[in-house]
Amino acid sequence: MTIFKETVDEEFLTVSEARELLADVEAERAADEERELRYELARAVEHVNRFAVLEGEESRELVEELLELEGIEETATAVKIADLLPRNRDELRAVFAQERYALSGDELDDVLDVVVKYA
Repeated sequence: MTIFKETVDEEFLTVSEARELLADVEAERAADEERELRYELARAVEHVNRFAVLEGEESRELVEELLELEGIEETATAVKIADLLPRNRDELRAVFAQERYALSGDELDDVLDVVVKYA
């Protein structure tokens, strides 16, 4: 017997948004003494707490603002930029290293200008 799994929905989240969701799960588990925090969940909570810089709402605003720019077409790329908050062109180019397109210097500067407002 084969069980097929189908992707019903997909949504990209920034690390900051994931932190808020995991904080809710963590609080729910803490309220119930019989349910403990599994190792994987504890590691995920630790990870998002360490690497999330912005608040969830701020990070979503940053993603929306990045998507309005001409050079960024994919939500995944905008989320990656919001998670990493690159400070210079080299760090930003690393985000686009695996993409099939590269941004010009002016487009990179436009992205960095948006990131600076939130960092």
